Formats: sequence, structure tokens, C-alpha cells
Amino acid sequence: MRSPNRWAMLSLGMAAQGAGCVFMYGLPFLLPAFQEELHLTLAQAGILVGAPSAGMLCTLIAWGWVADRYGERLAMTAGLALAAAFLWGASTTSRPVAMAVLLALAGASGAAANAASGRVVLGWFSKRQRGVAMGWRQTAQPLGVALAGIIAPRFATVSGALLAMAAICAVTALAVGVFVADPPRPQAAPGERTASPYRTAALWRVHGASMLLVLPQFTTSAFALTYLVTARGWDAAAAGQLIAAAQFAGAGGRLLCGAWSDRAGSRVGPMRRLAVINATCMTLLAAAASTPWGTPLVIAALVVAMSGNGLAFTAVSELAGNSWAGRALGAQNTAQNVVAAATPGAIGALITGSGFAAAFALAGALALTAAFATPSEPSPQPAATTPRASARGVGAVQGDRQSRGK
Repeated sequence: MRSPNRWAMLSLGMAAQGAGCVFMYGLPFLLPAFQEELHLTLAQAGILVGAPSAGMLCTLIAWGWVADRYGERLAMTAGLALAAAFLWGASTTSRPVAMAVLLALAGASGAAANAASGRVVLGWFSKRQRGVAMGWRQTAQPLGVALAGIIAPRFATVSGALLAMAAICAVTALAVGVFVADPPRPQAAPGERTASPYRTAALWRVHGASMLLVLPQFTTSAFALTYLVTARGWDAAAAGQLIAAAQFAGAGGRLLCGAWSDRAGSRVGPMRRLAVINATCMTLLAAAASTPWGTPLVIAALVVAMSGNGLAFTAVSELAGNSWAGRALGAQNTAQNVVAAATPGAIGALITGSGFAAAFALAGALALTAAFATPSEPSPQPAATTPRASARGVGAVQGDRQSRGK
């Protein structure tokens, strides 16, 4: 039987994650409509916007377990189908509390794509292509948010926008259910180690370094526009356009970093070097925050901080091995999202009390700490299947045959 096209599997995984990101991270585009239609304050509308993310944090590891145990296709299909149902329910109510609950349930369901789509990359791509593949997968978030920005203003009501988001999830769930093929999972050979990868320090260190690197990323993404407008005197619209362009540059940076890690044959080596570059950019920005150099430096820092995201996810999936990848990716997502949720408030308070330079300096110090926290080299996969599979990755034999046209 001909093996499924691995790039098609990646595309469907990206579509699944992007569909979830449309409503998880795209609801801020509906803030004015929430306030006007439901007669809410900005703070109350903010609770609705944050409800999907809160729900997602509760179920990421659980969905990872489902993907590990029952397969990627089932997890993504069930999660997106449930998310579509809850979004449809949210579109039918005008009661803020009921809508918040339904949006949180939609986020809890849509979290399935975050863990399972990463397993698709691990399973269908060999190690020498996995970095680029994960880089593509990580572009699903900015693309999903961009799609939300396109569709949300086209609907006159909150109900219409939520129905459109539900339809996107439903159509994607159908496509995943029909076309995604779970990568093969060979039986473990005698004497293989299948215990938890968390018994060794390497995976914990990658999680820890990733959490530290979230702060520079969200410091720049959350406050770059405010910095340009209040400290550098930019027009808000022009500053927004510049930052939007930087977001796309950051997505491209994820692909370049993935290619870099594939060529280097390592994820943690490039991750450590990029953390040092990140720390350098943030430190220079802190020193130049009150000068004209602050403008190009804040954009450079934003792009660099975004670019390494895929390296950590690839390292986590490879360190965890096939048996634990879903749960480990769920833990990675959970840890990063917890820090991301706390960063804007904490950094906002620091900027208010001490200024932008202090915030940028702190972000630089944490990025440098992340470089030291990153393990020197990856440990062997805890559940390697055979010497050939361990070196090349589950599903790589089929994928390599396909790439040669067999």
C-alpha cells in the first residue's frame, strides 16, 4: 500500500491547529462587538476573550494522552468537532456567563490539535526534515489569527462571527477525519526503555528554558506597539503595520531555524545559540530604549524572540519519544501558556513603575538564563523502536521511499 504523503499530513495538521487558533486567539477582534451587543465593560469582555485559553490549559496534557493512546486522527477530529459544537452553542446565547462557559469548553476541546498535530510531525518526518516540518506547523498560529482578523469584521454580529468559526472547525474536523493517516507505531523491541522520559533532566530543562524564553517573546509582542507610540512617537496605525510585518518575519524565522536545526542535526544547539542572540538583542534594546535605535532594535528583538519557538517543540517531541510525545507536547504548551498569561500583567506593572528599559533588560537576562538552562545535547529517545527507527524517526522509512518516488 502506498504511504500517505507526509506533506499532506503536515498540511492537515497545520489546518487543525490553525482552525483552533482562529477562535482561541482571534476573539480579541470581537472585543468591540462583545461590549456593544452584550453591554459589557472592557474587563468583562476580556473574560470572554480569555475563556478559550483558560479552557485549553485544563486539557492539553489529557489530549496528549489521547493522541499517544488512540492516535492523532481521533484526537484532532474529536477535539475540533466538539469545539465546533460548543462554538455553535455560544453563538445561540446572549447571556455572558453561558457564553463564557461555552467558549471555555470550546478551548478545552480545540486543545486537541495542539498536541496531536505535533505528533504528526514526529511520526511522518525523519529527523533530518523534522525541524522544517515543525517550523511550518508553528506558523499555524499567526496564520489562524490572521484568518480571524479577516473574517471577524465581515460579520455584523457576534453570533455570525462565532458561527463562522464553528464552521471552520467543523469543516477541518471532517477533513482530518477523512484524510489524516496516523503514522505507524512499530512494536517495541526486547530490552527497550519505555519508561517516562521525565526521569531524566533533559526534558525538564527544555521545558524550563522554553518558559524563560516566553517572557522576551511576550514582552515584545505585547508592548512593542505601546513602546513605539508612547516612547518613540509613532502613529498607532503605522506602528501596527510595522508590527504586523514583524509577525510574518517571525513566522519565516521559525522556518529558517527549523532548517538550521535539521542541518546541524540538533535542536538544542541552535536553541541555545538563538537564546544568546535573543539576550543580546534585548540588552541592546534596553540600553537604547530612549534613543532612535530603539525602533529597529524592538523589531529585531520581536522577530528573534518569535523565531525559536519550533526548536523547543521539536526537541520536546524527540526527547519524549513516540510513546510520550503527545503528553510531553501538551505539557510544553501548558507551561508556555501559563507564563504567557502572566507576562503582560507583570511586565506592564514593571513598565509602569520603572520604564521600558527595565522590562527589556529583565527579558534579556531571562533569555540568557534560558541559554544556560538548555541541555548541552539531547538524550537518546526513551522508546526507540529499532536502531534504524531511532536514528531516522517513526514513519521516516515510508516518507523517504515516497520522496524518491517509490
